[in-house]
Amino acid sequence: MKVLIINSGSSSIKYQLMLMPAEQIVCQGIVERIGSQEAIFTYKTDKDEVNNTLPVMTHNAGLKLITELLVDPKIGVIKNASEIDAVGHRVVHGGSTLYKATLVDEQVIDKINKLSALAPLHNPHNLEGIVLAEKFFGNAKQIAVFDTAFHHTIPEKARKYAMPNEFFDEHGIQVYGFHGISHKYVTAKAIDYLNKQESKIVSIHLGNGCSMTAVHNGKSVDHSLGFTPSNGLIMGTRSGDIDHAVIFYLVDTLGYNLDEVKTLLTRKSGMLGLTGFTDLRDIQEEAEKGNKNCLLALEMNAYRIKKYIGAYAASMNGLDAVLFTAGIGENSSLLREMVCRNMEFLGLQLDSGLNVLRNSDIREISTTTSKVKILVVPTNEELEIAKEAYNILTISTEVE
Repeated sequence: MKVLIINSGSSSIKYQLMLMPAEQIVCQGIVERIGSQEAIFTYKTDKDEVNNTLPVMTHNAGLKLITELLVDPKIGVIKNASEIDAVGHRVVHGGSTLYKATLVDEQVIDKINKLSALAPLHNPHNLEGIVLAEKFFGNAKQIAVFDTAFHHTIPEKARKYAMPNEFFDEHGIQVYGFHGISHKYVTAKAIDYLNKQESKIVSIHLGNGCSMTAVHNGKSVDHSLGFTPSNGLIMGTRSGDIDHAVIFYLVDTLGYNLDEVKTLLTRKSGMLGLTGFTDLRDIQEEAEKGNKNCLLALEMNAYRIKKYIGAYAASMNGLDAVLFTAGIGENSSLLREMVCRNMEFLGLQLDSGLNVLRNSDIREISTTTSKVKILVVPTNEELEIAKEAYNILTISTEVE
């Protein structure tokens, strides 16, 4: 079965074409820095590789680039679109009703669209991917896999906000949690690596969007993002945790309207607001040159992560491992070092030599005497989506 995976982030599209259930990658790639005149486009097969820098201003343009190369007469991997059996989509927000992988129909599309208000940087792009995939791959089944699903196990004491009960009961205002596809994949890999089914793990997903999850015995029990993917850690363009009274001050005193506040906190804040850059590679480079704003932003980022590690260790009454994943978590040895610095009290001791090594597989970067394992676990959201898409199609075929 040929399964195409489309993983649309807030500023990127990752994709893979896989043969299932063999889990064989036919081609893969990414469109990064969408919205930029210097977007990065990669496409890789066993025989060919394309690396281009070009303007890609919208997700729509990025998806068209991907589909054009898939059927390219010279380096494409399929002759025509009808060869694709299924397209699996990452969808960020599934609300209270969409918490399992599901076949896409008009009702599902309508629900995803309505939830766009809660994930404005993501759900619209996820939905755009579905609509385009339906157009380009009309014979394929479309399957939505939700980032919120893994966090369905968060207990009510951690899910519920201290608001009047009717907002939870009648309107579903609660912690949903995000990046669940990634957190599910990497914590399962870590549990296998540690050979420890009964475990207490803090999973740290660091990319343009960032989040942390407390995972007890393989289940999500708390998470840094909440009702929307806006709070918690400092992100590329999102502020993360902020006193909600700041919003009232912006409106009542500084004269902002609510749309301007939303844009400010979700598209103009975070690392962009602090430094003028969104890409951590640029920020680290500027920090090395002595840019004080960039250095402070890195310190703020690491400090926020430290606080969540401490909180989750307390909530789980212990800690077996801390794992770093996603683009920044896997590749920034500097930020990992800043996070783990002066954390001996919690049992974390980083091996500076192991930390700077690069490896495509799961690796341990803690010292031999560290009480808590520190791991770098490459995420593979696309594989997790492919597995869930294949499973749901297999089940539906058996039912038929």
